[in-house]
Amino acid sequence: MDGSAAYHLKYKICISGSAVTEDAPPDAVQKTELLGRLIAERGMILVTGATTGMPYWAAKGAKEAGGIVIGLSPAASKLAHVKSYRLPLDYHDLIIYTGFEYSGRNLLLTRSADAVITVSGRIGTLNEFTIAFEDQKPQGVLLGTGGTGEMLPDILERAHRGNGKVVFGNDPAKLLDQVVAMIKEEEKEVSEAGYIAEPSAPRTRG
Repeated sequence: MDGSAAYHLKYKICISGSAVTEDAPPDAVQKTELLGRLIAERGMILVTGATTGMPYWAAKGAKEAGGIVIGLSPAASKLAHVKSYRLPLDYHDLIIYTGFEYSGRNLLLTRSADAVITVSGRIGTLNEFTIAFEDQKPQGVLLGTGGTGEMLPDILERAHRGNGKVVFGNDPAKLLDQVVAMIKEEEKEVSEAGYIAEPSAPRTRG
């Protein structure tokens, strides 16, 4: 391979959302599944909390489109994941068992992704949003899906901290476009700062 060839890591998009869907609007699940499918079709990796509800439907959409899905579980083992937490295993290629329960898992989940998209949500989703906000990570909020996600515009206004790197929208495809544009802008800053090293030949011992 040409040593000057550019290497590009796949973007990792976290879908953060409610683990239950009973109170969500009728089309919220379909929009979430579409988001997962779009992430896969665009060659990106979906990251979830390896849980039920909205993240699960996003994972389903991504896998059915041939994508890669990575889950971060609050449990310390597969057995605990299934037996104690009662969380699913399907629609994921890899599940990392963090052993840090939900609050610790949330931190690792958001930091493992290049961007976070919130769909619906409860308290845990709000926790993931604020972690990503403090980390100045690109975020999208899919409005019209109910839950704490609908409260986020008002929360940001009342918090007097600005909108950070958060965009809002009702259309999954357009919202994903905006989020990816923010990721690319960050990558441009990294490249211009000279932090992307040229590939080199592997070192040999001796």
